[in-house]
Amino acid sequence: MTVPNLLTSARMAGIPLVLAFLYFNQPIWAAALFFVLSLTDALDGYLARRLKMMSDFGKLMDPAADKLLVISVLILLVEKGISPSLPVIIIAARELFIGGWRAEKGAKGVVVGASITGKIKTVIQVIAVLMLMLNLPYAFCALWIAALVSIYSGVEYVGRG
Repeated sequence: MTVPNLLTSARMAGIPLVLAFLYFNQPIWAAALFFVLSLTDALDGYLARRLKMMSDFGKLMDPAADKLLVISVLILLVEKGISPSLPVIIIAARELFIGGWRAEKGAKGVVVGASITGKIKTVIQVIAVLMLMLNLPYAFCALWIAALVSIYSGVEYVGRG
């Protein structure tokens, strides 16, 4: 188990704790942990490339951990009446579609790497989720921007592949 894979595993293991904090009305703790877990996404990718520790586990589980973190929190925010459902459905549908599309390409030996637009999309999603968790002004606008950027980056992925 490499350091990048440990970070990915820790991100996945931390998701239930973020959800518990959020469920039991501890938004500051939930947001703080969500933010830390989100930072591990950038860190594990950087370390994997820098230390030449890229692995099949990391290639598969890193994007899955990112999607699971964002989507699970968004679903709970909808359940609690904090977030509108339509942008969450758009974001979740995009993530599921692109994940399946990349897996299908991968089965054919075609690797579709992350694009700068995909990375920007992730940052905007994280910001929107944090704003919603902390009930900040313009959180709904940020979420809709995240949904629109998600659509754009999904179209871009398919167009590249």
